[in-house]
Amino acid sequence: MTSPPLGRDFRLLWSAAVSSRLGDALRTPALALLAATVTRDPRIIAAVVVAGQLPPLLFGLLGGVYADRWDRRRTMSLVDGVRATVVAALAVAVALDRIGVAVLLLAAFLLAALGTLFDSASFALLPALVPPDALPRANGRLQAGAAVAGGFLGAPAAGLLFAVAPALPFALDAVTFAAAALLVLALAPVATPAPVAHGRRGSVWSEIAEGVRWLRGHRTLWRVTLLAAASNLAISGIMAVQVLYALDVLRVPPAGYGLFAAAAIVGGVAGALGAGRLAARVGTLPALRAVLAVETVALTGFALARDPVPGGLALAVFAAGTVVWNSLCASYGQRHVPAGLLGRVGAAQRMVGLLTAPVGAVLAGLAAAAYGTVPVAGAAAGTFALVTVAAWRTLRPAATGVPNQSVVA
Repeated sequence: MTSPPLGRDFRLLWSAAVSSRLGDALRTPALALLAATVTRDPRIIAAVVVAGQLPPLLFGLLGGVYADRWDRRRTMSLVDGVRATVVAALAVAVALDRIGVAVLLLAAFLLAALGTLFDSASFALLPALVPPDALPRANGRLQAGAAVAGGFLGAPAAGLLFAVAPALPFALDAVTFAAAALLVLALAPVATPAPVAHGRRGSVWSEIAEGVRWLRGHRTLWRVTLLAAASNLAISGIMAVQVLYALDVLRVPPAGYGLFAAAAIVGGVAGALGAGRLAARVGTLPALRAVLAVETVALTGFALARDPVPGGLALAVFAAGTVVWNSLCASYGQRHVPAGLLGRVGAAQRMVGLLTAPVGAVLAGLAAAAYGTVPVAGAAAGTFALVTVAAWRTLRPAATGVPNQSVVA
């Protein structure tokens, strides 16, 4: 069967997403390096990190509301334009040596807050640009482009550019945001969906509640959301101890850790490019179940490995499965959620996942301090095994959806 073409508008959106991701990969490590030049107080450096993590929790659902209310194409372009301005101002402040803790905190908070609106609008816009059957392939291409731009290009270059001139990564980030804003603005106009409930807008809080209720009422999508949240608990835990596990258990040389970590990026790109083919061949829900099983085997192999090569291969397979899962989950929601609710439902799904990630990292840190990193890897594999069993029991195409809704596996 021939895959439907993704089209010009998708290519523009893909280019904008990759441009933004490249800038993010330049800015994020540069911001950490900049914070370390301003202060050596670990509490303040941690506060800068937290300032970039709080907005999705504080404003994620609100961003979903406005992604459904406003023209999504113009919203994304405006947000990237504002982000370009913020980062350009930060670059000027760095160049003039006018950087302080307050500036760092404000910049990190603003950029993350704006990102919540952009992410909701981008998630909701994609189904208007590509055919429904092409959504898994489109999401996979977006994730592959982001992985290459961030992991292979941006992240390695950030430290080198910062060493040349501390303002340089931020200046380039501003350019990437400006380019992304222009690319999104070049998309063909898309009509703003009409309100779902009673054909009119309600208050912000009532619209948030409407999105949450819809998600909670759709059995399959709610189950997928809970499974993703449980998976994030294990993923954030293994990521929290990955460096120590690689160095102490797998005996990865410090000089080779970058190459070891690159295995996950390679696996993620491979998974992203294969997500569409897998969904087309077996269906989305069967693919989700199979992916969790593969991730469980890979994570078990990682927990049992005692050498860099099998450990790196297991990590690559696990990363591939994670990216496939993310691509297919996004595609499933985009295909089944009404257009006027896509921003809010997508934001609610992300919120549920965000709530479990810090819990997993904290638990992993405490467990590793008390018992070492090997039990943490084993617990993560056990968590995925439980999630896989739950998925095989609950994600059944013949018993999905809610009354009066058509659900296609």
